[in-house]
Amino acid sequence: MTVLGYFNSLRELGGARRILEEEVQNTIKAYGARRRIGETPGLFQDRKTFSEVVELTSRVSTDKVAEARRRLEAPFHKIDQRVDCAIATNMISVGLDIPRLGLMVVVGERKTHAEYIQATSRVGRDDERPGLVVTLLNIHKPRDRSHYERFRHYHETFYRSVEVGSVTPFSARALDRGFAGALVGLGRHTLPELTPPQGAEQIARVRPALERHLLEAFLARVRQQPFADEAEREERLRSVQNRVVDLLDSWRKIFDDYLGVGVELQYQKYELDGPKPLLLEMLEKDFESEHHRKFRANRSLRDVEPEVNLLLRDLSGIQVEDRA
Repeated sequence: MTVLGYFNSLRELGGARRILEEEVQNTIKAYGARRRIGETPGLFQDRKTFSEVVELTSRVSTDKVAEARRRLEAPFHKIDQRVDCAIATNMISVGLDIPRLGLMVVVGERKTHAEYIQATSRVGRDDERPGLVVTLLNIHKPRDRSHYERFRHYHETFYRSVEVGSVTPFSARALDRGFAGALVGLGRHTLPELTPPQGAEQIARVRPALERHLLEAFLARVRQQPFADEAEREERLRSVQNRVVDLLDSWRKIFDDYLGVGVELQYQKYELDGPKPLLLEMLEKDFESEHHRKFRANRSLRDVEPEVNLLLRDLSGIQVEDRA
């Protein structure tokens, strides 16, 4: 019952908002008058009310975005909270997870394939309810027309068209942000003892075997990457090897500290109730020790940097005395 409109640009979104607030509302107020010839009762009823259009874009303040998300989660029978139509740009490509949304209208072909896949996955997230995505293409735009002409084949094979990421392989910054999560994930899949949620407590018993497997896998991956010269390749190999050993040492230290005070350990906080998590959110601020800080892992591509307060000073009212 809630339509989520997805647009390429704020200009197109602004035009659609005007249509929704004027033409659509005026049309549905007299929809009951639409009858077939000779039809007395008609199939439709007039809609006297239409909720305020909810916008999820960069020009909306953060508090209003949070309020919009809360309203979108409200069931449609709550008349004072329900949303008839929400319009958005690529701001919602990731991070919007509202199971009740089931209908999206995509206006125009997306600029990237990854964005198209991410955007259309915002609806139909409930396993028990289907989602419907309607794509509106413009015949006067060559890209839209090309997309229409191969619509079915594209949707059957669109994962092969996803753009390649631009992260520099095994750079220091990339290792800082992603290596801990990759190490724990690979270790959990490599040894069966580490697979259960509390398999993190097996680090003391399987440390030698785990270190051997991880070094083989990661160093082999480093050797596959193109580097400017052999010296750079050797430097990256040493860096990765040192990080593997350092993270495993910290993992063992965290487990030993918790074991000493009778606290259980698991991989992630949402898996079981009670045990402490090994992996922490990327924007986590409070750490029990520096060992815990090393095990921050991204759960969203939006969580890349902590928030900062930007203080703006208006200098327009300040008078400057002319001493010339």
